[in-house]
Amino acid sequence: MAAVPLSYIARNLWVRRVTTALTAAGMALVVYVFATVLMMSEGIRATLVATGQPDNVIVLRKGANAEISSGVARDQAAILETLPGVARDGAGNALVSKEPVLLTSLPKRSTGKPSNVTLRGTGPTGLALRPQVRLAEGRMFRPGSSEVIAGRSVADGFAGVALGSTLRMGGRDWTVVGLFDAGKSGFDSEIWGDSEQMLQAFRRAAFSTVVLRLADPTGFERVRERVDTDPRLTLEAKREERFYAEQSEALAKFISYLGTALAVIFSIGAIVGATITMFGAVAATTE
Repeated sequence: MAAVPLSYIARNLWVRRVTTALTAAGMALVVYVFATVLMMSEGIRATLVATGQPDNVIVLRKGANAEISSGVARDQAAILETLPGVARDGAGNALVSKEPVLLTSLPKRSTGKPSNVTLRGTGPTGLALRPQVRLAEGRMFRPGSSEVIAGRSVADGFAGVALGSTLRMGGRDWTVVGLFDAGKSGFDSEIWGDSEQMLQAFRRAAFSTVVLRLADPTGFERVRERVDTDPRLTLEAKREERFYAEQSEALAKFISYLGTALAVIFSIGAIVGATITMFGAVAATTE
C-alpha cells in the first residue's frame, strides 16, 4: 500500500484551513488553560511559603485556620512574651509582635470596584521579624499615630494608595507615609499600621496573632509544648513557614482541581471537534 504524499496532506489541510485552524486552536486552548492553572497554583504556593521565616513562630487561637478568624487576648499575649526560648534584642526586650489582622475595602485601580485589602497592625518589632520586608519609599509609620505603610502590590493595584495619600478606613483617616517591598511574599498585598491604633479604629479588643522569634531555631518543640500545656492559653503555636505552607496548600489545591476540571471539559470539546472535522473530510472524499 503506497504512502500518502506529504504534499497531498498539506493541500488537504490548506483546503480545509478554517476547520484545521479551529481544531488546532481548541487543542491549544486546552494546553493554555492547563498550563495557566499549574502556574497559578505554583505561584500562590511560592508566594505564601516565602512569607514565613524559619525561626519565627506564629501563635493563633486553637482551631483557627487563618489570621482573620483568630483571636489572642491581651493577657495571653503578655504570657507569650515571657516564655523561655523567645529571642530578645540588645535591650533585653522580647522579639514578639502582637498583631491584629483586619480587612478593609478599597477601589481597584483597573475597574474602580471595591475589593478587600488586608490590614496588619504591627510595629518596629514586626518589621524586624520580617527581614524580607524593606522600605522602598518614604519612612516607617510613627507608633501611636494614624499613619500606615503599604505594600507595592497594594500601591500598584488600588486607587488612592500612594505616598502622601489619605485613606479612609475604620472611620478614621490614615496617611500613607511609606511604601514597602516584601520580596514577592504575601506581605506585598497588605497595609501596615500601629497595632493599638488599628484596634481602636476597628473596635477590636484582642489581637489576631502573636509572632515571636526563637532564640534557638531548634527549640520550637519546647515552645509549642509550653503553649499547649499552659491552661491559661487556648492557643496553638506553629512555625511561620509551616503556617503559610498550609495556607497555600488549600488554595493551590482548589485552583488545581478547578483548572483540571476545565481542562478535561475543553479536552473533550477539542476531541469532538477534531473527530467531526475528520469525518467531514472523509465524507467529502467519498461524495
